[in-house]
Amino acid sequence: MKVKLIAAVARNRAIGHQGQLLFHLPEDMARFRRLTTGHPVIMGRKTYESLPHGPLPHRRNIVLSRQAGFHLPWRGEGDTGLEVCPSLEEALRRCASQPEVFVIGGAEVYRQAIDLAVELWLTEVEAVPAEADAFFPDYSVWQAISREYFPRSSSRPYAFSFVTYRREEDNFSRE
Repeated sequence: MKVKLIAAVARNRAIGHQGQLLFHLPEDMARFRRLTTGHPVIMGRKTYESLPHGPLPHRRNIVLSRQAGFHLPWRGEGDTGLEVCPSLEEALRRCASQPEVFVIGGAEVYRQAIDLAVELWLTEVEAVPAEADAFFPDYSVWQAISREYFPRSSSRPYAFSFVTYRREEDNFSRE
């Protein structure tokens, strides 16, 4: 199973403020939907609670919570495969038969997962938000393998790039 992290990050690696995403870019949302549909997505409880329409459709939604007996409020229709796991390790164990799984946030879950990931699918936004309280982990040792640039325009408030990073084993120390 390949673990992949997907996020939109500012120049300073900021990803959120007060439980909300910093950037709302239609191209980014379309890419997110295209890449994650049909695959399990793992997220923290706060990320789940920030989803405006409940569980993401056509994906197995796995929400991490350390609270014993925690039950998610149902905020959607149909069977989305919504489940709660006590840890990232347990969530990955449950997905062991899947070819790939996407970790979709938040900051603490990214921090736990980055050393297990083989790829990062990032939207790098050319902005530094005035306020941010959630940050993506440092990924400076990862190798960019593809980059697609989108300039700022009348329909786009920020320039950004879709960048895929792959783990370069020689750059990582496993202790």
